[in-house]
Amino acid sequence: MAVALLLVGLRLWVIEPLWVSSPSMEPTVPEGSIVVLYRHGEPVQGALVSFRNPSEAGTVLKRVVAVSGQSVAIEDALLYIDGVPVSEPFVDHALIDGTYFGPVTVPPGHVFVMGDNRAASIDSRDFGPLPVDSIEATVVWPLPN
Repeated sequence: MAVALLLVGLRLWVIEPLWVSSPSMEPTVPEGSIVVLYRHGEPVQGALVSFRNPSEAGTVLKRVVAVSGQSVAIEDALLYIDGVPVSEPFVDHALIDGTYFGPVTVPPGHVFVMGDNRAASIDSRDFGPLPVDSIEATVVWPLPN
């Protein structure tokens, strides 16, 4: 009985599985995968986070590419943070050739999130910087790149 209560408690307040129903994080997290989420802690740059999609129903996963105070821009499909190009080996740049965005400065209390599959992702490029308090959890398994 104690073990069952412990497992239920962990599920409700600490960890949670999530079935990924979108290709927006491929190839890092393929559609149909199951990830384990941790419900505590601050999101950091590079972390995969879950949140309620502000533009439609459901929970989604995205990568935090910038935090409060940082500038985000995309020039010819390459991500720039504070004017410096970011190495993103998990992004297929051939699929997003010629894309331009920003620059946008992330306001206090917000993060800028993007899907690794940029061509199939609705993210902060569409709905703007995401309030940190709307993030529900961070992916802890499988470990993100």
